[in-house]
Amino acid sequence: MNTFNYITIVSMAIMTVLILIQTRGASLGAGLGGGGEVNTVRRGTDKSIHNLTVIMAFLFSASLILGITV
Repeated sequence: MNTFNYITIVSMAIMTVLILIQTRGASLGAGLGGGGEVNTVRRGTDKSIHNLTVIMAFLFSASLILGITV
């Protein structure tokens, strides 16, 4: 296994955990049109977790692409 495989596995695991700990405050009913609350602004730790998730998604994608080409 090369370095890109390890980066892919680690970034995937971290990204999965970050996605699971994000709170949206919306249940399934709200997703289907039954909720009146809309959270549009992220603040504090919610914003940090979101930004970290985006960075991990980019790292995951880049390691997959680079791992295929190398």
